[in-house]
Amino acid sequence: MKPSSLLRHKYVHRALTLIFLLTVTLTVSAQWTAQQEEGGVPAYNAGPPPKGTKLPATLTKADLWGADAQYSYQTHAYELAAKIPVVLHQQPCYCYCERMGHNSLHTCFETSHGAQCSTCLKELYYSYQQSKKGKTAAQIRAGIIKGEWKQIDLQSAATIN
Repeated sequence: MKPSSLLRHKYVHRALTLIFLLTVTLTVSAQWTAQQEEGGVPAYNAGPPPKGTKLPATLTKADLWGADAQYSYQTHAYELAAKIPVVLHQQPCYCYCERMGHNSLHTCFETSHGAQCSTCLKELYYSYQQSKKGKTAAQIRAGIIKGEWKQIDLQSAATIN
């Protein structure tokens, strides 16, 4: 092979490799974007648990320690979660923790996951506030889907009762 054709072959090989990598990158990012858009509303339960079914307990304030109890809004959230378990059971969680096996916002507070996730915490406080205003679980869910939970300020949330 002549040196010029060897050099041309080298550049063609590099160009094809770059095109391949670009194609793979675009394909993967397009799939990820589509999952986020198509994913739409995360998992939730459309109604309360069947009669006689007991939901798993949420953790208590005493169950939290270290980074999970660093701020008062973390532990207070678990106190409030225990007051509205059926409402939380019917709410989606926009941290998409369904990928970890969660089936509703309630599941986030069965473990310490809720204490470390600002999405879970804001949705919990939003759900509690709306519940206190007399909203149904379906109405609360509609507000969560609209993104109204994003307005919750966690620093002042610990005062919500």
